[in-house]
Amino acid sequence: MKPIVISGVSTKARLLLLAIACLTLASLWSLNLQIAQFFSADSMARMGKFIAELFSPELSGPFVTKVFFASLETLAMSAIGTLLAVVFGLGLALPASLKGPGLLTLIRGITKLAFNALRSIPELVWAALLLIFAGLGPFAGTLALALHTTGVFGRLFSEAIENAPDHAAIALRSQGISELRVFFYATLPTILPQLVSYSLYRWENNIRAAAVLGVVGAGGLGQMLAFHMGLFHMNETSTILLAMIALVMLVDGLSYVARQRLSA
Repeated sequence: MKPIVISGVSTKARLLLLAIACLTLASLWSLNLQIAQFFSADSMARMGKFIAELFSPELSGPFVTKVFFASLETLAMSAIGTLLAVVFGLGLALPASLKGPGLLTLIRGITKLAFNALRSIPELVWAALLLIFAGLGPFAGTLALALHTTGVFGRLFSEAIENAPDHAAIALRSQGISELRVFFYATLPTILPQLVSYSLYRWENNIRAAAVLGVVGAGGLGQMLAFHMGLFHMNETSTILLAMIALVMLVDGLSYVARQRLSA
């Protein structure tokens, strides 16, 4: 039975829009948003003072040096965490992409369940859990990035393997070549540009994540940011934010150049 159409919009579409509008209004009511207070003169004055202090970065030599080394620590955390995730993600993607009945189906299901579990827990939560035995510092942050990103890479890499053209792989299997050698000589060269692209993109994301992980004491720029923002040191906070922006731009530029070279 076709839905009734009124003025070019079906009744089902009208009901859906009405439901969305009601849900939006109910959400605004339940959140108790104080919009009037947000735009009050007092709030605007305090916000103006905050922005003025934020745009006056602390540029003294000792503090800039401290921020520089914290930036290197954040960069190292993101790079090592991403590299570990590439290794473990690719290693686990192989059993996750197995095809066949019985035991192979069970192995594939367990591996994909592990991927879901790893990536469903945010990096910040992983870092808070790992601080219990790894202690404060960049080690816990690096492990947190590696665990979460392994779940992401596992799914992406396994899907890339499953969707890869299998003509060369079939030809090698017909010659009695082992599955591992088939993967390295036939499948991996086909999907390598895609894997590198995924890895570079996640490295960009992990730079931002590594900066946030410092909030729970995982080192780097994030730890400095949490400290100075907690004490309302806006000048120092401004310098740290500028360093974060510069770091993201650097990694974004490097990944762009690498992707261009791969696609050339």
